[in-house]
Amino acid sequence: MATQKMTLAKGLNTGLRKAMENDPKVVLMGEDVGKLGGVFRITEGLQKDFGEDRVIDTPLAESGIVGTAVGLAMRGYRPVVEIQFDGFIYPAFDQIISQVAKMHYRSLGHLKLPMVIRVPFGGGIGAVEHHSESNEAYFAHTAGLRVVSCADPGDAYWMIQQAIQTDDPVLFYEPKRRYHERAEVDIDDAAGAPLGLHQARVVREGTDLTLVTYGPMVKTCTQAAEAAAAEGRSLEVIDLRSLSPLDRDTIFASAKKTGRVVVVHEASTFLGMGAELAALIQAECFYHLEAPVLRVGGYNLPYPPSRFEEHFLPDLDRILDSVDKSLAF
Repeated sequence: MATQKMTLAKGLNTGLRKAMENDPKVVLMGEDVGKLGGVFRITEGLQKDFGEDRVIDTPLAESGIVGTAVGLAMRGYRPVVEIQFDGFIYPAFDQIISQVAKMHYRSLGHLKLPMVIRVPFGGGIGAVEHHSESNEAYFAHTAGLRVVSCADPGDAYWMIQQAIQTDDPVLFYEPKRRYHERAEVDIDDAAGAPLGLHQARVVREGTDLTLVTYGPMVKTCTQAAEAAAAEGRSLEVIDLRSLSPLDRDTIFASAKKTGRVVVVHEASTFLGMGAELAALIQAECFYHLEAPVLRVGGYNLPYPPSRFEEHFLPDLDRILDSVDKSLAF
């Protein structure tokens, strides 16, 4: 087994490089992805090695970037588009909802759209307006799109390759505040990814309650489980990985085992991923539950200025408070 210690950012960079080496039809597009290597340096060095025809610096026009990628995908390429920051995706919203999500269905399955839209998302970096949003629910709500999020360097390395190989369009959410966190990554081709692109994983096993989460909150929930363990409570942590489709089997199995579930994400809880998960779990696991499914997330207001974001984002106290409430039923 070949392993290498790397950051999440490096995992993405290495995974993109591997995909480009394996398939000459893979092209990268976005604002400053070439010479600069991206604002977070995720694509650093790739234009130098693969050329300007495959790593393309685009104009500042998200709708044009995504629209061009649609045409490339229809002609057999596998474009990987970078949206520089989560809040910049809205100018491309019409292209994604009206074209990217609908093309396969509209053509009765004759046209495939193998493209990936990379979206650095979430807060915790002290950024200005439009730079710290969690807009994944918009796209998970839209039929025809796959929506996934990595949470650690290993998944970053493998999931970006799997997303590029997928014949469906994929929204690939990257937790920007976790870009610089390191871990050992198995890069052995023979081993492959430990789980598929659309399978959830049990990050930590437990028996008293399940924390269901994804992206930047996976680490926070793991820390919450560790804090709870010091008080004699056993919390299971599930990393969804895929928001659409959902790995219902893993979620339901954990809910039935522990009997209590708290869903955690940075986005507003109002009509967010937690609402769908709570409805699904309570419908399918009702007779196994000892308490209602609770949600911890951002508040129903625009993302605040950076000096207030620590009050907006879920933290250990808010997560453990919901754990206490659930265990009190």
